[in-house]
Amino acid sequence: MNEVTLNTNVDRLAADTHEELYPVLLAKLRQHNQKHLIRFWDELNPEQRQLLASQIDGLDLELVARLVRNRLEEQDWSAVASRVLPPPAVRLNNQDEKRAEQAEIIGETVFKAGAVGVVIVAGGQGTRLGFAKPKGMFPIGPLSDATLFQILTEKVLALRAQYDVAIPLYIMTSPATHTETVTFFEQNENFGLPADDLFIFCQGVMPAVDDSGRLMLAAKDQLCLNPDGHGGMLTALKKSGAVADLNERGIEHLLYVQVDNALVELGNPGFLGYHVLTSSDITTAAIAKTAPEDRVGNIVTLDGKLQIIEYSDIPDSLAERRGEEGDLELWAGNTAVHCMTVAFLEQVADGTINLPFHYANKKVPFVDESGVRVEPSEPNATKFERFIFDLLPAARRSFVVEVDASETYGPLKNAAGSEKHSPEAVHVQMMDVHRQWLRNAGVEINDEVKVEISPLWANTAADVRHKIVAGTKITRDTYLQ
Repeated sequence: MNEVTLNTNVDRLAADTHEELYPVLLAKLRQHNQKHLIRFWDELNPEQRQLLASQIDGLDLELVARLVRNRLEEQDWSAVASRVLPPPAVRLNNQDEKRAEQAEIIGETVFKAGAVGVVIVAGGQGTRLGFAKPKGMFPIGPLSDATLFQILTEKVLALRAQYDVAIPLYIMTSPATHTETVTFFEQNENFGLPADDLFIFCQGVMPAVDDSGRLMLAAKDQLCLNPDGHGGMLTALKKSGAVADLNERGIEHLLYVQVDNALVELGNPGFLGYHVLTSSDITTAAIAKTAPEDRVGNIVTLDGKLQIIEYSDIPDSLAERRGEEGDLELWAGNTAVHCMTVAFLEQVADGTINLPFHYANKKVPFVDESGVRVEPSEPNATKFERFIFDLLPAARRSFVVEVDASETYGPLKNAAGSEKHSPEAVHVQMMDVHRQWLRNAGVEINDEVKVEISPLWANTAADVRHKIVAGTKITRDTYLQ
């Protein structure tokens, strides 16, 4: 297993004496009105000084200053509503059969050539689930208690077996989840994935600033730092050596998924085929919205470029627009499933294309001027994040393929007892899908029977048909593995 953590240049700092460090840091911070970060320097021991110095050394203070100056320049979607249109897409109900067949063939050919890798974004903790571990470690199998990490890794293993090729898996963690994730995979022997084909890397961080633009301390010896968003994956891929690994393997396309969706359809050859057919830099899987207020990002076209408008940013007048037949005009909901060309990702990672930062007002605990830790009751800070979906408008060409929400989109986001995206809701959806797979193969099965199908037994409905002899009857709870 390849495992990389992104660090600042600690070795260079360690070569300096602590007496020499202070004036160097002071000079750097004074230029940007941030010298308060070392106000507790005399109270710190050598190890604490080293930690704080390394964090400050890793800051791009010019970038932070620019972000602070521009933080009010968010897009006003109501001002451009008249120019917002549906995206170019293949819809489930109006596919050209010949083109769909061609896409399937092309996708299978690309898979068989070993030109595809998979990246899972797994930087989040299970805080909203009441789970004090990385979210990928949450047990979500309704019968097996298989974790999100296990299910997604087994989907990759199923693809490898189907096409008889190596398909490398890249997992992006955050500083909060990295060590536990690495240990978890080691303890579970990578769930059967060869060590050489697993590459775990850590995303970068950005500092939080208060209302006046001053950086904040989480402790006397630590900055308030936060993961830089899933859009930080591009920089992290480059710095960790993952891009070099992709090129060395001859990987041309990278399938991107987030760790919370156990139902994600990894390896849909039609999806990959349309990506290649349209010469798309990035192709997105979309679900059809059922109501204007659906809490998913809206994939739209603005001035000829694909963009995603967050549900919280879209004006009601835009969300509620309907076509001549009464359907939502802006129908495409973001699933956070993408296929990207490695060549395009390299352009972004090299800085040829820059992704914008987004701003979020959050409650951030901090240490005040007297050294007392404060737990704010209201938002008191701005966090900076990059989002992967900003690749869409940056791309030369991008495209959308509709997928079936009931079969492929079941993210785990909320705690037990919530109406949507809770563990119970995901369990129900998984079992509904797997029962339907069996019925499509001729199996008689009642709704009361609990069924879970391991990806290693069957990864798709077609796999189930190949496994099952029509007339087989399942009468008890079953985990097919």
